[in-house]
Amino acid sequence: MAVDSPVPLATSADVAAGQFADHVRDYSPTSLDQPMIEATRQCEGIAGRRLASFTAVPEPHRTQGIDPDEYTEVATLPTDIHGTLGRSYAEALGSGDQVRHVWLNEFAARYPEMWTYSSLQVTILRSYGGSQSVVAASLIGAEADSGHVWFSLGMFLPVGSLIRVTYDGGYTTTPADLGRASKLLAASLVLGEIDPAGTQFGHDRGVLTAQAEAILCNYQRT
Repeated sequence: MAVDSPVPLATSADVAAGQFADHVRDYSPTSLDQPMIEATRQCEGIAGRRLASFTAVPEPHRTQGIDPDEYTEVATLPTDIHGTLGRSYAEALGSGDQVRHVWLNEFAARYPEMWTYSSLQVTILRSYGGSQSVVAASLIGAEADSGHVWFSLGMFLPVGSLIRVTYDGGYTTTPADLGRASKLLAASLVLGEIDPAGTQFGHDRGVLTAQAEAILCNYQRT
């Protein structure tokens, strides 16, 4: 069975060097890694989205209709040679039946400058007309603040087609408040193991969790 091993939002060293050092003093760095991973996954569960860096996440999307503002009958708009060719190809295919957008499920709820996408791979399984692997040059995006991917005009992408997307992403720099939330949840997990009654260290696990949830509400999927 594969082992869940994300890059944690806060590391064992972060907890061992901070205000919870006494709580984790009996943990080896290796054994403390597991609560940090669990705390990271708890952060993602509360937020309802991925936060830590991830690799090769697969997503299926069903295409919907083209935005009417994307394509007009105005023939006098200036375009470069690529736009002209794309428009011609779209007209030949019947542009009203084509789409140009997809939104990835995972994107930065806050601080998009700390979020990175890479290795975006897109395969189109058309509602008619076979399949196609889309090269990166035919895509704009994904945009870190929305997950928006924009297909070039003229792409043969009929309504109802299935788009399979695989990509890497996540916070490559962890926002400070996410790091704090992860440490709070890790401390709660550790206390649940070494002091479940809450009598030894004077910390209430519920208070620690509530503090983490107050941070993570800013990252929750809406």
